[in-house]
Amino acid sequence: MKQDIHPKTRLVIFEDAQTKRQFLIESSINAKDTAVYEKDGKTYPVIRLEVTSDTHPFYTGEQSFIAQAGQVDKFNKRLEKSKK
Repeated sequence: MKQDIHPKTRLVIFEDAQTKRQFLIESSINAKDTAVYEKDGKTYPVIRLEVTSDTHPFYTGEQSFIAQAGQVDKFNKRLEKSKK
């Protein structure tokens, strides 16, 4: 295996900008800011994100399927026309 070709990784906090929930993940991303991780009290580099699994509509169950419902209605109308 080649030496010194892989990026250096470290623990980084990814913080949701809306809810302030923190996720501690090993990453090679460069961060300028630091923050204290709420669960262990240690300081780590922090990356603030606009959307995470904590606020994304798909994961929170707030995602609507309006577009799909319209497609189903269109399909049913075409089906009825083809039967006539």
